Amino acid sequence: MLLKIFFNDKPLFLTDKITPELEPFLHHDDAVFIDEFSLPAVKSMLHEMEQPKVHAGIFLHEDPLALQKAFWKKFMIVEAAGGAVLNERNELLLIFRRGKWDLPKGKMETGETPSECAVREVMEETGLEEVALIKPLLTTYHTYNESGHHILKPSHWFLMRTKNQDKLTPQTEEDILQTEWVALTDLDKYMENTFPSIRDVVEKLLPELRGFY
Repeated sequence: MLLKIFFNDKPLFLTDKITPELEPFLHHDDAVFIDEFSLPAVKSMLHEMEQPKVHAGIFLHEDPLALQKAFWKKFMIVEAAGGAVLNERNELLLIFRRGKWDLPKGKMETGETPSECAVREVMEETGLEEVALIKPLLTTYHTYNESGHHILKPSHWFLMRTKNQDKLTPQTEEDILQTEWVALTDLDKYMENTFPSIRDVVEKLLPELRGFY
């Protein structure tokens, strides 16, 4: 099991084995490695992830679910969901919010399932009138501080499709200034100004669409 949590742009990996993806981090002076599972060790890792000189963390333990539970206790959990929406031209719908390119997403309401939330948020934030949910893609995790609380947000992402709708309406009350259909071949320049978790969603999406670009 491998779980990646972003602290701003810095990844913390909770894992039960060192995978090829993690191996390079072990040789970086700016990465922290801990393989002793205790509450002080969890607290120490959280402290290290806040240090400017640290750019990644790896916490290794044979029981990653117990490790995840220990980390989750340190945060207020806020569930969210969103969509990677493709139109009939296989263009991806991006939004521009707070200076970054992003995918439409938002917090789950009481009693809502992740898929229901994802469809609702996509329609509200972009003005799309109809979307078809195809399948789950992945869940990303990131942290932030709000009103003195340490928040951990799991965001559940879904692949969606819609008919061409060139006239979109950004939800400006959610700080969305622009919505744009982007060809898959042009995504790289947008990914230069986005969040690392969004890059992970796009990296998960693209292999399933080979042959379309």
